Amino acid sequence: MPTLPTIRLGQAEVSRLIIGGNPFSGNSHVSPELDEAMRDYYTTANIKAALRECERQGVNTVQLRADMHIMRILREHWNEGGTLQWLAQTGPEFVSFQGNLRQIRQFKRNIAIYHHGSVTDGLFKAGKIDELKDRFKLMRDAGVPVGLGTHMPQVVEACEAQGWDVDFYMLSVYNLSRAERVSSAITGKANTDEPFFDEDIPLMYRAIQRTAKPCLAFKILGATRRAGSVSQVEAAFKEAYSQIKSTDAVVVGVFQRDRNEIAANAGWVRKALGVG
Repeated sequence: MPTLPTIRLGQAEVSRLIIGGNPFSGNSHVSPELDEAMRDYYTTANIKAALRECERQGVNTVQLRADMHIMRILREHWNEGGTLQWLAQTGPEFVSFQGNLRQIRQFKRNIAIYHHGSVTDGLFKAGKIDELKDRFKLMRDAGVPVGLGTHMPQVVEACEAQGWDVDFYMLSVYNLSRAERVSSAITGKANTDEPFFDEDIPLMYRAIQRTAKPCLAFKILGATRRAGSVSQVEAAFKEAYSQIKSTDAVVVGVFQRDRNEIAANAGWVRKALGVG
């Protein structure tokens, strides 16, 4: 199947649908039970099968955590002939931020790297902007586009107003940082009772429209909260592509156990964009 329509991210042509990696790591944003179900299903073999399905459905890029588990699976995927590009998320659980960046730099198919959104939001709310900027400098040394992840429109506004050194944004349409939160990778506890408020969605889309930088919108399905029916899923994809810019893409995680969500989502993208 031909590649989906693409955007430019640095030197890379990136499909306008990117598959996100939270489910691969058992992070559902729903319940401990769903976390466990994802971990049980997503063996190495099943993750690699999902990666191959991405390629079959015209998705050429995946957004995955830069942890030892995922990096090992990516290496196997590429060694077995896989061609997916990797958009890397920094791992907040690593003691050394610089060490994590060095690990990411070992992979030639890493096309970009972005700063973990929950960590961004925590530093921003604590007023530690200089520490955030120092991290961008370290990321710049990786030689690939530098991204800023956040759940907060006001972080985008500050970045734009103050000219922080980033090339693109990874933006949640839900502001999960309304509440104090720490990544489950650090706490070891499932993230439950998070603030998924639909009123946040137009605020982040407005922030996306106001920046010229490429934006990657995620949580458009609210981590299953907007996926209760086929029509609801279709509406969420249609809304996303009508609100983001032509230079932007959408990131969606998938749980392949019961149905081929990669194929379904690629179909919704093609329909929203009016391509065959």
